[in-house]
Amino acid sequence: MTKRLLFAGTIPLLVFCAAMAADVISGKWTMSQEARNGGPPRATTFDLKVDGMSLTGTVTAPMGGRSGAAAASTPIAIANGKVNGNTISFDVVRTFAGNPATTRYEGTVSGDTMHIKQTIDVGAGPQTVELDAKRATP
Repeated sequence: MTKRLLFAGTIPLLVFCAAMAADVISGKWTMSQEARNGGPPRATTFDLKVDGMSLTGTVTAPMGGRSGAAAASTPIAIANGKVNGNTISFDVVRTFAGNPATTRYEGTVSGDTMHIKQTIDVGAGPQTVELDAKRATP
């Protein structure tokens, strides 16, 4: 009998925790990276939505912009999005010179800050940077 009550009490707690994670993580987040060669910083926007333990949404980041041309920003859908408490992970696949390149994002949310580890391999071995994204104000 005690095990049933414990089990029955655990289900609402899990649902409550999942709902809290959705509130904490869902929404728009922005981060800025220093550009190469002293250019202006690159702004990235994450538009995230939590559904249970799944994470969906888009990443909008400037691509291109070489030789003085303006960089284009196009939202790209995230793939393989997962949520575990306040920890997230997802992939973004872009095409460079006809070849797919996957960027892996892993992060932890605390308040209005999401600490992100971003890893990409475009043929020269994986390169990882760690950055902080901030919750965008509506």
